[in-house]
Amino acid sequence: MSVSVVIPCFRSAQTLPILVNRLMPVLRAVSILHEVILVVDGSPDETWSTAADLAARTDGVRAIHLSRNYGQHNALLAGIRDAKFDVVVTMDDDLQHPPEQIPLLLAALDGASLDLVYGVPYAEEHGFLRSVASRSVKAGMAGALGIRAARKISAFRAFRTRLRDGFDELSGPHASLDVALSWATTQVDAVNVHMNEREHGRSNYSLRLLVRHAVNMLLGYSTVPLRMASYLGFIVGLIGLFLSGLVLWRFIAGDTTVAGFTTVATMVALFSSAQLISIGVLGEYIGRIHGSGMGRPTYVVREHAGSSMAPETSRHSDGAVVS
Repeated sequence: MSVSVVIPCFRSAQTLPILVNRLMPVLRAVSILHEVILVVDGSPDETWSTAADLAARTDGVRAIHLSRNYGQHNALLAGIRDAKFDVVVTMDDDLQHPPEQIPLLLAALDGASLDLVYGVPYAEEHGFLRSVASRSVKAGMAGALGIRAARKISAFRAFRTRLRDGFDELSGPHASLDVALSWATTQVDAVNVHMNEREHGRSNYSLRLLVRHAVNMLLGYSTVPLRMASYLGFIVGLIGLFLSGLVLWRFIAGDTTVAGFTTVATMVALFSSAQLISIGVLGEYIGRIHGSGMGRPTYVVREHAGSSMAPETSRHSDGAVVS
């Protein structure tokens, strides 16, 4: 089994040398053919120079420099589309995903004839709010997007490279790797792995970015908000019909206390609220259609550095590698 490890990098100049030094012996033990692809996502510090230096000094390490910060999933797509070998492993750059746990992912992937394996921690290791938000996002993916394995999702993954053929047309600025992978396979499982605390600095993937990613997934890959707007309009319509019938019945019955300003104001408020909410949801979708029409890229590569262990290889459509 040949392996490509893709690592999105942002503000990780301190951790990359440690990570690569720990990663290479693990890869040499599991596969003769292997590579590490460091995708520097427009980091403003010395991350690119560190990655380029590692690529120049270490066989099997390559570095890709994106022209600006596109986001974690966009950076992952850049590396995945450049991968040369049978299996892709993705992991974070902050040492929270121990390289020594990669053989567990590969064994599960190969032993059960799966296409995708996630490495999930034995216990959630984020703060309370981040953990709640993470669980909510995963529950939303399971319900709104129909991804059965959503509750097991993590950034520590191993999957067969051929899966990228299922999302090779994916474009635009709002990418979600896990949604894209769900388009290509349902043969998914997860294994428990040990994860570490972040050793340097703070996480670049904050609660705000997690919420933004959840909104991007919901609006970019699901029609649930549109259906919710339709349901809201239907419910408000029923309420308006009921109120109209009530007013008419009281008028026919000779009741002189026909609802006046309060009733009219209530109905106007209900209908106006439903219309504004629906228009807002439609506006989000129209804005995204407009954004896609502008041709904004998923990512732009500034430069490359280094080479893989097998620079003269080429990839077949089934993911196999030949010399």
